[in-house]
Amino acid sequence: MSDHTLVRPWRHIERRTSRKIRVGAVEVGGDAPISVQSMTNTPTTDARATIDQIRQLEEAGADIVRVSCPDEESTAAFRTIAKAAKVPLVADIHFHYRRGIEAAEAGAACLRINPGNIGSPDRVREVVQAAKDNGCSMRIGVNAGSLEKELLEKYGEPCPDAMVESALNHARILQDHDFHEFKISVKASDPFLTVAAYQQLAEVIDCPLHLGVTEAGPLRTGTIKSSIGLGMLLWSGIGDTIRVSLAADPVEEIKVGFDILKSLGLRHRGVNIIACPSCARQGFNVIETVGILEERLAHVTTPLSLSIIGCVVNGPGEALYTDIGFTGGGKGSGMIYLNGKIAHKQANDGMIDHIVELVERKAAEFEAAQAAAE
Repeated sequence: MSDHTLVRPWRHIERRTSRKIRVGAVEVGGDAPISVQSMTNTPTTDARATIDQIRQLEEAGADIVRVSCPDEESTAAFRTIAKAAKVPLVADIHFHYRRGIEAAEAGAACLRINPGNIGSPDRVREVVQAAKDNGCSMRIGVNAGSLEKELLEKYGEPCPDAMVESALNHARILQDHDFHEFKISVKASDPFLTVAAYQQLAEVIDCPLHLGVTEAGPLRTGTIKSSIGLGMLLWSGIGDTIRVSLAADPVEEIKVGFDILKSLGLRHRGVNIIACPSCARQGFNVIETVGILEERLAHVTTPLSLSIIGCVVNGPGEALYTDIGFTGGGKGSGMIYLNGKIAHKQANDGMIDHIVELVERKAAEFEAAQAAAE
């Protein structure tokens, strides 16, 4: 494949060593690929709508999907939803221990629950036992916006120390019950607070870490905020699974999550389009072309690189390091590059269809080679 998939000393990220757990069939931590998650926003009691949304997330590449279970009616519907899902589901539980037990019995692969918030030691013991009996892992989810009252009184405000202390207190409860199949998140809407909390937590515990900048905001600004926070952590080797929290279609969270990982060379899924911002030198409408290609190539999951550059200043150089490239020229045509080498001229008219054909053919060849190797 392209040079962009090669490991170079200055491109390599050395990941933090964490112990490995399982969320259903998905491994999290250790040497497992960093998984990408999202969460449904349909009423869980509407099983059909929730299943339909999970299917959309699966098609976008989601490794894990979280489903809220706020009441008994939701955990009853969860059983039907879990049977239909192709990816493991995390049941989102808050406060009521019975919902955790019901979700574990209904097919949850993981419980998102803070054991210190569900009542007496007996109740904690019951939830832990249900998780053990049903092969569930757990996620301890600490949020800056919902820290325990005593920690806010102790520290005066949400801060890394308070968030890490909360996480370790909850972890200790599970460890005291000989339960170690858990991961932790320490999320805040402030990227600085988020990064500092995860950095501190990563130093004192070896469990997998679920990354996220919570309540990051709408699609554009939330993507930027998440990319900064998650990018800093992932670049430094911290993080085993991620959820990008956007006030947008959950499918967008999966797309952004994979794009963040792709940009750091941590996961390779789909076509990585390298394109210039365009200028007066462009030999064709770069912005329009890239927009159409992004849409028409969204179905390709094979990791491929494609350069679309408007002129010959940077085009040939970029094309050297991509699987397929098109560089704008003059007189209504440009040059197609394959595997970094000049292949043939291509008229601007019909250029998009031709590039889509080349990408699909390259993807099919790669998939066939992979299947033969297996």
